[in-house]
Amino acid sequence: MGNLNSELFAAIDSVASGADEHALAASVQELMGKYRSRVDPEDLVLASDTDVAAYAAYRLPATFTAARSAFETAAASIPDLAPATHLDVGGGMGAAVWAASDAWPSLRSTTVLEQSAPAIALGRRIARRSTAPAVSGSEWRRFRLTGAVPDGPRVDLATMSYVLNELTPRVQEEVVRSLARRAGTVVLIEPGTPEGYARVIAARRQLAEEGLTVAAPCPHGEACPIAPGEDWCHFSERLNRSGVQRRLKFGTLGFEDEKFSFVAATSAPVARPANRVLRHPHKRKGLVSLNLCTTPPGVEERVVSKRQGETYRAARKAEWGDAWPPPEGTGR
Repeated sequence: MGNLNSELFAAIDSVASGADEHALAASVQELMGKYRSRVDPEDLVLASDTDVAAYAAYRLPATFTAARSAFETAAASIPDLAPATHLDVGGGMGAAVWAASDAWPSLRSTTVLEQSAPAIALGRRIARRSTAPAVSGSEWRRFRLTGAVPDGPRVDLATMSYVLNELTPRVQEEVVRSLARRAGTVVLIEPGTPEGYARVIAARRQLAEEGLTVAAPCPHGEACPIAPGEDWCHFSERLNRSGVQRRLKFGTLGFEDEKFSFVAATSAPVARPANRVLRHPHKRKGLVSLNLCTTPPGVEERVVSKRQGETYRAARKAEWGDAWPPPEGTGR
């Protein structure tokens, strides 16, 4: 776990420890109900200080972990990218701000657009605890997404995580296309559900139509080879739950798995892997089965046997979401 990770989690714990835990638990249950029943684009879900504290305690660690994974994958596929300026849209309390600074230490300034005033206040408060300049010095602006993002200076990086699902299809397209015109690199993250994947695929097409090159997670820039309705492309990151998280979620497990879909597209040169591991590898004695998105576009089940020596040892270490074969020098 990196330093930024530790700083963020300590900040989240301080928010939860300073609040009424019974009120937080009640707010968590209400927020979970709202999100499960689909958020109305006209609703302001995070409307109170209790709501944002509850959301920070029960969701911010997971969204940060997913965003960091997506950004690290994007960074590996865009090796020359060293962004200095960052625009985060619908930023909530800043999960993507922290994650982007972790993936790209080159960042020096970040602007966050968010509609909830309580979320902005808490995001600023948490950000001040960071040692990363782009986090601690981030600028927060209140903005309601009803169409394209506002005009402004061009930025190196634009991000939006877990926001498209709260917008109408028309607004989704307007926002995605406006980000493509304003940023050199765009990374969009959605829940790892069939619906989230469908939104990502639509956004992927729109980014390409605006002239950006798909960089990640796909190993190619062609149409997704997954048949609609049969499967969906998503990834998973496991994170440890704090005691507060377990109590607020009435959970017994000490961990949770955050599933997400994402796309990264850029105007910079890309170095995509030949293949991407799409599921947990199935490992048994002497054999590893890898489900791969391949180049040329396709989905393939590839079996690696112990007879293949170094390739087999690499397959034993492979994880869901990894490039395959692993880049040289990674030890994978």
